[in-house]
Amino acid sequence: MTRNDFVNENAEKMCKKGYALIGFANEDLAIVRKKGKYGFINTMVEEVTPIKYDSVSDFENGFSIVKIKNKYGLIDTTGKEITKIKYDVFWSFENGFAIVCINKKWGFIDTTGKEITEIKYDLVWNFKNGFARVDLNSKWGFIDTTGKEITEIKYDFVCDFKDGFATVCINDKWGFIDTTSKEITSIIYDDVSSFINGLAKVKLNGKWGVIDTTEKKITPIKYDYIGDFINGFAKAKLNGCWGFIDESGNEITDFTYIEANDFENEYAKVKISVTGKIDKLGNFTPLN
Repeated sequence: MTRNDFVNENAEKMCKKGYALIGFANEDLAIVRKKGKYGFINTMVEEVTPIKYDSVSDFENGFSIVKIKNKYGLIDTTGKEITKIKYDVFWSFENGFAIVCINKKWGFIDTTGKEITEIKYDLVWNFKNGFARVDLNSKWGFIDTTGKEITEIKYDFVCDFKDGFATVCINDKWGFIDTTSKEITSIIYDDVSSFINGLAKVKLNGKWGVIDTTEKKITPIKYDYIGDFINGFAKAKLNGCWGFIDESGNEITDFTYIEANDFENEYAKVKISVTGKIDKLGNFTPLN
């Protein structure tokens, strides 16, 4: 049955029952209002839920967020209340979990309605790659999808895990942890990038270098700037001039260029006194 068919065939029945059609939550359920309250009916104009809610959302991934007296909860497509209607804030599900709030404290529920954490955190972020960032008493850490705190809640700030590692900060110094919560580097750097293909850029005393996941220095920490590795190479700046390094830390060019672009395929555009291109061996060819 199309939506137009539903309206045409059931208008009289809905009118007799006092329903005002608000919209369609999915192909099988319609949102209706009656005496200022909202609920759901099916295609037979039968109530799937009592028409008792102050607001309802469309069904997303099989769930609707409903509201009564400024409290929120969750129902499924059968009308069953999966949670109590008790939350002050209820976010949509993302990656299998929803963020909820009671009395300005935050936590998570899963799709069964189970609270996987105490509702105790001052701030939380959605799960990414199996972990969520949580803030308690102005300190940050991580929980896993069971709600277990996998780190101490001790960091001034943390970033999401990427490629198995997360950047963390204490006293304005940065470092890295792995998914077992082990600090794989010292927390000493002024700035860091995320690990990509096992390499991360780190800044110390105003200079940049590259480390691997064991904190081995792939390059000295001596550069004014290091770009992202693209096609295996990164442009870098040293003493005001540009050159290139590879993922092994080798300088494939002298640092003599006044301008440099990232590699595109086999070449990178550069400029000394004239504009040219270099190949992946560092050979320079002038451009006309």
